Amino acid sequence: MATSDRLLEAGADVWDAQKSHPFVTELADGTLADDAFRTWVRQDYRYLLDYARVFAIAGTKAREEDTMTHLFGVAHTTLDEEMDLHREFAADYGLSPAALESVRKAPTCVAYTNFLLRTAHEGTLPEIAAAIYPCGQGYLDIAEHMAELAPDEDHRYTPFIETYTSDEFREVVDWMRTFVDRCGERHPDQYEAMEDAFLTSARLEYRFWEMAYRQEGWGIPGDEQ
Repeated sequence: MATSDRLLEAGADVWDAQKSHPFVTELADGTLADDAFRTWVRQDYRYLLDYARVFAIAGTKAREEDTMTHLFGVAHTTLDEEMDLHREFAADYGLSPAALESVRKAPTCVAYTNFLLRTAHEGTLPEIAAAIYPCGQGYLDIAEHMAELAPDEDHRYTPFIETYTSDEFREVVDWMRTFVDRCGERHPDQYEAMEDAFLTSARLEYRFWEMAYRQEGWGIPGDEQ
């Protein structure tokens, strides 16, 4: 069994939990509260900045030219294209680029980005591959699930579903899957570390939906942004 399939099998319960989360099901049918989606946009914008950094760090650890090129390319695409997409989402909800840049990370976003960056700095390339995989494969799988749940007519969140089920996004995920499989084949002794990294990221993906749905903050009187 390919390493990516082994990881997905290990994380099946977390995947199922994500698919049934109210953020996901309500976004699918168009009933998700504006404030919940606005929270997701604000926090995911901050998340993506560090996600791009992780790919860039991974690129410095790769030894093959094509792998280096692709990892640096994903970092650039995230900053150049996906961030623009989030700015478009944000504009629809009254958030300016300046407002996005000044967002304070919620506790869950801090936990997730800190985990990814620590893995990038201290972990091996196989561990990094496994840590970033849940974000890519997870968004594709969950967006496909949303598409199945969505009504026939378009609604305000249809662009979100279309973005993460697009051919362009599928190509990104296909490369990530191949990257994970190649790392697993070349470093079978690191599978346990890869699984630990994968499951931690997968659990934090679930918590990210929960963070947005509950509009998580720090809960400190007078210190909320």
